Amino acid sequence: MNEEMKSLQKNETWELIECPPRKKPVECRWIYTVKYKADVSIERFKARLIAKGYTQTYEINYTETFALVAKINTVRVLLSLAANLDWSLQQFNVKNSFLHGELSEEVYMDLPPGCMVLEKQCQKVCKLKKSLYGLKQSSRAWFGRFTKSMRAFSYRQSNSDHTLFLKKQYEYRRYTDADWVGVVDDRQSTSGCFTFVGGNLMTWKSKKQNVVARSSAEAEFRGFKVQSIGRVRYDSAELYPPRHLPQRDRYQI
Repeated sequence: MNEEMKSLQKNETWELIECPPRKKPVECRWIYTVKYKADVSIERFKARLIAKGYTQTYEINYTETFALVAKINTVRVLLSLAANLDWSLQQFNVKNSFLHGELSEEVYMDLPPGCMVLEKQCQKVCKLKKSLYGLKQSSRAWFGRFTKSMRAFSYRQSNSDHTLFLKKQYEYRRYTDADWVGVVDDRQSTSGCFTFVGGNLMTWKSKKQNVVARSSAEAEFRGFKVQSIGRVRYDSAELYPPRHLPQRDRYQI
């Protein structure tokens, strides 16, 4: 607990003030966990102060809570580039990451249990300046601070995955194709696409089209339209209708 309190004070997580009128402080509590080593022996005991986010009120002390999560396809792309370009991969763990998020909302919290303060400060509350574990907006605040830091180092945020930051633009290729009336029962077509990065297959997908295409060109166009993002090389298939269809259902291009 002492180590956690020192970390919170060093980070200037809050300041003690008198609670403003008509403001309800968020409650908080301590969580105790045991950290184990790989051989299951005890490494250390950990205490963490968390806010009771369920006592927050929407549009009073929090608004947006959405925070991005890395996509599995982004991980595949990074591994592909590392393999092709002979990169070394490193993973970092940010200690108490949520404590670095900067709050834009006005949030007040009760004094932590066991917090040693002067007697005249016992009735005061904590006005949070940094995010705290348990707050509804903590993950969003942390990612906002992280994004600012990455941009300060001249990294560019990817449009396809906002959790990916790059200093160099890498080209990728996406191929699309579609059959025509491949499903005999309802005569609907199936679209398919796959993406290459650095010569390695990254993503693939096939989906049945929602409507019946009247020609092979229409089937391929529908498949192309929903998949046409980034640089696309479009390989057209046979534009003539299958011969097994009745003559009235065949459309020539």
